[in-house]
Amino acid sequence: MRSIIVPANDEDPTPVVEFVSEELEQYDYSSRALYQIEVAIEEILVNIVSYAGLTENDGIEIRCGVFEDPLRAVVQFIDGGIPFDPLAKEDPDTSLEANMEREGGLGIFMVKQLMDDVSYVYEDGKNVLTIQKNL
Repeated sequence: MRSIIVPANDEDPTPVVEFVSEELEQYDYSSRALYQIEVAIEEILVNIVSYAGLTENDGIEIRCGVFEDPLRAVVQFIDGGIPFDPLAKEDPDTSLEANMEREGGLGIFMVKQLMDDVSYVYEDGKNVLTIQKNL
């Protein structure tokens, strides 16, 4: 897997989306799959920048690779912020009444719905969130 590092204080997903798009360009994938990956990237970056407790001198490492059987994109987000497993929280109540009272909190839930697999580990002092999307 190749990787890039983006500033930990920048929520702009453009460099990450371009990096992932470059990795995927030699494979046959749907525009829908790419769009879903882009949405997931944006949601995850916003969460890391907002809640990981990183400084402007810190970076977020993004790794991306494409694997076969089945053909899938794998994107990892690695940061040295506060240990936090976003998958440990119970999925939110998405009923109409609950949504009327809710402010935010749906980002990771949406990522879980869009991706084929989402996993988290804390290793070597780093948060590692991995998303996979079948292409």
